[in-house]
This record gives sequence, structure tokens and C-alpha cells, in this order.
Amino acid sequence: MVAVACFAVLDTTTKWTTIGVPLLMALWFRYAFQAVVTTATMLPLRGRALLRTAHPKFQCLRGVLLLLTSLFAFFSLKFMPVGEFTAIVMITPLAITLVAAVMGERVSNLRWLLVAGGFIGTLVIIRPGGDTFTWAMLLPLAVVVCNAWFQVLTSKLARTEDPLTMHFYTGWVGTVVASAALPFVWETIHDWHYWLGMVVMGVMASVGHLLLILAYARTPAATLMPFLYGQIGFAMLGGWLVFDHVPDLWATLGIILVAICGAAGAWLTVRESRITVQPAES
Repeated sequence: MVAVACFAVLDTTTKWTTIGVPLLMALWFRYAFQAVVTTATMLPLRGRALLRTAHPKFQCLRGVLLLLTSLFAFFSLKFMPVGEFTAIVMITPLAITLVAAVMGERVSNLRWLLVAGGFIGTLVIIRPGGDTFTWAMLLPLAVVVCNAWFQVLTSKLARTEDPLTMHFYTGWVGTVVASAALPFVWETIHDWHYWLGMVVMGVMASVGHLLLILAYARTPAATLMPFLYGQIGFAMLGGWLVFDHVPDLWATLGIILVAICGAAGAWLTVRESRITVQPAES
């Protein structure tokens, strides 16, 4: 719950900060902050063990996926309210069901129904062809795709990899890749409020992702899914407090439908896992 609260603060602060800071510069700062802080605090304690991983390629892939997720999220937040953006992104657990089906796992009819309901809720929020629709409202769907693969990879790596090692590589992979664009977008920022905003972004991203990794290392992903939907509430609160934005009726109905289908899908996953475990215990 603290992790998703951090992510909501991150998104709200990102939307405000990128008003006065080039988007790619803010993205670089967010990852550089995480990389430097993680290295400065953990390397003296862990030494070379912090760098040790059995899956360097997957660590790099995970870092690139999170960077792409952040990139699309930053672009989305520049044009969209925080609450609606978060609700669309929260169909990620439902999208993971599609990933599982592609990977050959059997998906029940009820779960397909919930996936369909989640996407219908998303369409209600976006409303293609409506007066409120813009091309930017499609950007969160790119966030969902990248985030779904990121979450699947995180869940698998967390079973065998050190959470701090994962956190270390995530920060540095994002920093190195984002640095390629930095010379073309760098601007001198004179307002200290924007520097403070970027520091808050770095802190919230670092703390949130570390807590999420620690949670995945201790608890099955299916058990954690219902808690992730708390981010919608935190995001709507942030949008209201900072930007005085309240979703309209249709957007609210879409958000509710996404939350219900997502939480029901998470409950179904927990129920199925318990049914699978019980015969083995008896």
C-alpha cells in the first residue's frame, strides 16, 4: 500500500514538474537519482555481492521495460488527468492474463469476462470519437503493454534474485539509456521548486519500486494484486489536491468498472491458487 501511494505521488509530481522541466530531462533525473542513491547506500554494505546476478540479460531487459513504461507514463501525464491515467494503467493485471494466455496458460471463461470488462471500462474512460478524446489518451495503453511484461519479469526474477540487486540494475540501466538523449534536451532550471519536484520524483520512484520488489519476494503476485488498485484512489486524491480535477460521470463509471474487474480478477487468482495448493497439503 505504501508502494502504490508512492507511485501516485510520483505521477502527480511528474505531471506538475514537467510543466517547467523538459520531459526527457525529468525522466533522466528520476533514474539517475535512484541509481546514485542505491549505489551510495547499498554498495558499502553489500560490496560486490550487490552486482552479482545469474540473469544479467533479464536484468537489463527489466530495466529497459521500466524505462519505456516511465517514458510513456510521463508523456501520458503531460496531457491527461492523474486519476484517469492511473485507472487505465491499472488494467495491467488484466493484461497479464493475456500475456499468460499467449505463453500457453489456460484462462477460464470467467477470467476472460473480467478482462473484457476491464477493457470496456477503459474505453468508457477514453471514449474514442467523443468530445474529450485526444490521441494522447492512447499513450497509457503503451504503458500497460510495457508494464505487464515488466511485472511478469519482476515476479519471476524476485524468486531467485536479490531485491537490492534488481533495484540497482533497474536504476543504472534506465540512467545509461536515458543519458543518450540528455545532451539534446538539457535546459538550465532556475526555479528551485522544479528541482524539488524532481527530487521528490526520484525518492518516490526509488522507495516505491524497492517496496514492490520486497513485496514480490515475500508474497505471491496474485495475493498482492488487490492492493495495487489502491493507487487509483491515491491518484484521484492527488489530482484533486494539486490540480483541482475531479473525473466526470462517465470517467468515474469507467474507473469503477476497471477497479471491480481488476479486483475480482485478483480475488479469482487467489482462490484458484488456494484450490491448487489444498490437495498437495492433504
